[in-house]
Amino acid sequence: MSLDRERYRALIDARIFEPESLRTALAQRRRRSVPGADGRLLIIAADHTARGMLGAAGDPLAVADRYTLLDRLVRVLAVPGVDGVLASADILEELAWLGALDERLAIGTMNRGGIIGARWELDDRMTAYDVDHVESLGLDGGKTLLRIDHEDAGVARTIEAVAGATTQLADRRIMAMIEPLPYTKDATGRAVLDTSDEALIKVVAIASGLGSSSAYTWLKIPGSERMAEVAGATTMPVLMLGGDPGSNTDQTFARWAAAMREPNVRGLVAGRTLLYPHGEAPEVAVGRAAAIVHPDSDLGGLA
Repeated sequence: MSLDRERYRALIDARIFEPESLRTALAQRRRRSVPGADGRLLIIAADHTARGMLGAAGDPLAVADRYTLLDRLVRVLAVPGVDGVLASADILEELAWLGALDERLAIGTMNRGGIIGARWELDDRMTAYDVDHVESLGLDGGKTLLRIDHEDAGVARTIEAVAGATTQLADRRIMAMIEPLPYTKDATGRAVLDTSDEALIKVVAIASGLGSSSAYTWLKIPGSERMAEVAGATTMPVLMLGGDPGSNTDQTFARWAAAMREPNVRGLVAGRTLLYPHGEAPEVAVGRAAAIVHPDSDLGGLA
């Protein structure tokens, strides 16, 4: 099911003449339970644009075209086995207005202030959803990004903010999805991911202890060859992130499949890997991911 150009134009007109219709569509969509029958989740990540991350599949502006992004999201959200989407308010409201979020989870991204490439990149301020609006708009969860670099003082503020959001979401019995990532600086001072498993294990342990309750905490972390140790650092449900694997799609899918053997690894939150896959349609990539996350479900042969 593709996004019709006329429908896209109607969405733009709604922003001008009926702006409240976007929030109404999100708040009144048909909802479902968070974990589902098998306790596993396949969530499509679409919160990259709010942090200025626009590149995918070798194209530095691949994600920038909003019609193309919405078209791909509408198409993959219709694939059996997809449980929902993670996004900023603009995208969630647009998808709801287009009718793509009925019976799908809507996770609101919260701290998007760490603009990619900025000098303050790891000072991830809350610039998207706050907890009150996650609740009032009927979202199914709030997601925070926690990148930890021991040499960056701005990280302390982010840790405090993420802990506060985690507590407030738990008090409302709403999923708190935390994405803890170990970071460092390269020779130019640019923030870069620390890919060591030891560093990942450490930030998983830190994120597990944030807030005054962990009852509603889920973690979003990279897949690892040492997933038994990484996932073993917590009892929290773990969802693996995707990233931009380029042409190494098969390797990424194999790593996901292996990691799903761990009891608390419960699925995927993947965006560019599935929306802008190398050499295949998004529906095909998403079908493959759905077969990994929900192996015992009838997915209509799309995988």
